[in-house]
Amino acid sequence: QLQLVESGGGLVQAGGSLSLSCAASERTFSTYNIGWFRQSPGKEREFVAAITWIGSNAYYGDSVKGRFTISRDNAKKTVYLQMNSLKPEDTAVYYCAGGRSVVTAAPLYNYWGQGTQVTVSS
Repeated sequence: QLQLVESGGGLVQAGGSLSLSCAASERTFSTYNIGWFRQSPGKEREFVAAITWIGSNAYYGDSVKGRFTISRDNAKKTVYLQMNSLKPEDTAVYYCAGGRSVVTAAPLYNYWGQGTQVTVSS
């Protein structure tokens, strides 16, 4: 079992930055790969980024490559998503998810947080 809590969302102007956090309390957190996904109204959940359990490899969706950076601190049981050069189309609810595979497909993640809203104004 893994309980994930996202934080750090908010309102930012286009071109600005936000840093999201995904925190857990379970000791097993460090054994899970973590992914970030986002969903806006009327759209499917979109893969944003993922990182392996040890933090050795990171993967990004095409729409965020070069702008977003995923990282983790297993001692703090937290994964971060640094978002730079934000665009209005980045507006969505952002979710973190935990699973045993590093994949881009949302259904293959077992545990999900409640989400945090990111709004980018033009």
